[in-house]
Amino acid sequence: MENSYRFFENKECGYFPCHKGRTDAFNCLFCYCPMYLRENCPGNPTYLETDGKRIKDCTDCIFPHLPENYDIIMQMLKE
Repeated sequence: MENSYRFFENKECGYFPCHKGRTDAFNCLFCYCPMYLRENCPGNPTYLETDGKRIKDCTDCIFPHLPENYDIIMQMLKE
């Protein structure tokens, strides 16, 4: 894919790819997931319990990095 306002891939980044699995058409536009603070995000996070606190772990989630999910993320941000 070509870099645009909907997609940006930075293979020069020292963390690329930041998640295991997909390396083709990996969208870096949402490097920090805008849905991290949402309790019900469409991704597949797991939760860790540490010192009585529940921590969201998105290590295995690539939802915001899939180019086809751009419209879903933008719609959620509008809500």
